[in-house]
Amino acid sequence: MDIPDTPQHHSHLHLSSNNSKRRKHRQEQEHVLIAGLPDHIAQLCLSSVNPSLLFSISHSWRRLIYSPSFPPFFSLYAILSPPKSHSFIEFHTFDPISHTWRILPRHPHLRHLLLRHPSFLSRSLSVQSVSAAGRLILLAATTHNLSPALPRPLIFHPLSGTWSFGPMLATPRRWCALGVLGPAVYVASGIGAHFSIHVARSLEKWDVRSPNGDVWEKKTDLKDGRFSREAIDAVGWRQKLCMVNVKGDAAKEGAVYDVAEDAWKDMPEGMLYGWRGPVAAMEEEVMYVVDEAKGVLRRYLAEEDAWEEILENERLKGAEQLAAEKGKLCVVSTSGISVVDVAASPPRIIPVLLPEGFEPVAVHVLPRTPVGH
Repeated sequence: MDIPDTPQHHSHLHLSSNNSKRRKHRQEQEHVLIAGLPDHIAQLCLSSVNPSLLFSISHSWRRLIYSPSFPPFFSLYAILSPPKSHSFIEFHTFDPISHTWRILPRHPHLRHLLLRHPSFLSRSLSVQSVSAAGRLILLAATTHNLSPALPRPLIFHPLSGTWSFGPMLATPRRWCALGVLGPAVYVASGIGAHFSIHVARSLEKWDVRSPNGDVWEKKTDLKDGRFSREAIDAVGWRQKLCMVNVKGDAAKEGAVYDVAEDAWKDMPEGMLYGWRGPVAAMEEEVMYVVDEAKGVLRRYLAEEDAWEEILENERLKGAEQLAAEKGKLCVVSTSGISVVDVAASPPRIIPVLLPEGFEPVAVHVLPRTPVGH
């Protein structure tokens, strides 16, 4: 039926046209970053503002901070597993701005990693990972037949949301001493398919950013094979790698690898005495330890060769892993994941609520993955 051409009809069309124009104007305004400025200039201005503030002020700014063109803020990347699971692990990232978890793409190789074995019910098998040059790198783990699971490093790239492989290891490891200095990953000692004194004394380096970074470079061997007993962290600190041969409160030996001299040295007595749990170094300059038995966080004072107490908290008891970045420490413990803001005065602890049905295996701090990946 034809609509009669009446004054009322013209009025209706006019109102409809005005509403449409207003709607379009509103939508354009919502996409404007800063009124009166071109977007590329506005983005330069906003890139220096804390993303948390931008997130809470406007929808256009919220969209901006998650776009590929905005400088990526740092997020938590966690390896998670259901309690008592023997082999199921997932990779999740926690957005500190929106306080939400997001699952990451799962690589087929991850199906072969074993966390527990029926023959060793009292012991968890390690999945060793580090962050280097803005990447998450898995390097040592165990398969169902108790063999090394990763013949070469498995690498996750946060900015593209993709996986790739690193160079082949001469001897893949079930566990080892694993650490990072700058863009270089170091693998020391450990166990392959079988014990070998040659592997137990070895040290190899892989420069992640090198144009020729498709090989492992052999470095000076350890003096003995005593660091092959379990999965341990080699902590990058002031152009040195610091590590001990056993975890926890047990009597232990320490060693320090000097990168400049390509030589192993004894660990200072005070450093070794206070190494009573997981250790990490903030920007490879300030070293922290969590006493896993007492739940005490301490900072290493190199000039005094002593550890200074910062705080004590129940959530830090049973600490298993520690990551340090941008003034914050991320602690994996029997309580879950806790973030300690050591730049605040006084330092404060922020619990991180985990996805339901999961517990943490490891945590790292890396640039956020753009939405859509």
